[in-house]
Amino acid sequence: MIANSLYWTTADLDAMPDRGGWLRYEIIEGELFVTEAPHIRHQSAAGQIQVPLQQWSEETGLGLCVQTPGVVFTPTDAVIPDVVWASQARLERGIDAAGHFTIAPELVVEILSAGEQNEQRDKSVKLKLYSRYGVQEYWIVNWQVQTLEIYRRTDAQLQLVATLLAGDKLTSPLLPGFSAEIDRIFS
Repeated sequence: MIANSLYWTTADLDAMPDRGGWLRYEIIEGELFVTEAPHIRHQSAAGQIQVPLQQWSEETGLGLCVQTPGVVFTPTDAVIPDVVWASQARLERGIDAAGHFTIAPELVVEILSAGEQNEQRDKSVKLKLYSRYGVQEYWIVNWQVQTLEIYRRTDAQLQLVATLLAGDKLTSPLLPGFSAEIDRIFS
């Protein structure tokens, strides 16, 4: 097996074609991942998570919820999750001059895009990435089968703790008092 000698960095992204904003570029362990603009149901699910999280954040003053932020852990690990939530403490010390997260938000949400490669990236590659950099909770949302998997940090790793289905309520010890109906996310 020949090792990949080409490592992409965030500096390389400035030269990438934009195609009118239709492409999303992410780098994980120096490997470049390019995805096209997601399905409208993907975007809807992200919004249905972001809105109640943002409302809860405003009511509690505990943090901020953001859709599609840049998260630059290192020049060779830079991603654009669908939704993140970060505490005030992390916001104060973990945002660079360009407005990117430079430390892990406490919560990261990825909405699965169609295709085996996309699913594998979110369920395996990004799971490992978020575990390595200290994400406390990771939600993987599958709008096609209407499930939400919750991974929580246990023994320094993100571990699957629940799979929520229609009729379930989403809560988190990370977000005291927050709740959202799973049915609403997929409406």
